[in-house]
Amino acid sequence: MIEPLALRMAQHIKSVVPDHPTSVPVLKHALAITLNLVFITGLTIVISAFTDRTKEVLIIMAAFAFLRQMTGGLHLKSGMGCVAVSTILFTGLSFVKLDYSWTIGATLVSMLLILVFAPAGIERQTRIPPRYFPLLRSGAFIVVSFNLWIANPFIAISVLAQCLLLINIRR
Repeated sequence: MIEPLALRMAQHIKSVVPDHPTSVPVLKHALAITLNLVFITGLTIVISAFTDRTKEVLIIMAAFAFLRQMTGGLHLKSGMGCVAVSTILFTGLSFVKLDYSWTIGATLVSMLLILVFAPAGIERQTRIPPRYFPLLRSGAFIVVSFNLWIANPFIAISVLAQCLLLINIRR
């Protein structure tokens, strides 16, 4: 659904502005990414309004997205699959209750996973040269370590979920 919609939008944009230097495939890709983000965010927030977990979902999505930019991780092949899995993941994580010990434990495990696996799978998705990847790892480690001080259970469970997506057995 996302890919055909992005294609139709890209073709329309190109028909309105035919001299624009950006090609239809490039526009389609950019629009697919944007639509994916809009669908995930919108659907998750709508569901969270019904479940009365909006604050938790916003914390989870922000922590997940921020860390994902530095560490990468598993990607699904389908845009709609990504929307479905991400929405279910964020909504489900908003119901997880961690006490202080589990929050610290989840944060420590996340830090370890970052040291071992990050960044993962970002080679073709970033313009950052590979020589800076160790800085991304260090930055992600430092950002996650702040949760040892904050001890927010929703940040802990969100970053743990993101860090689990770094693991790729085939690598």
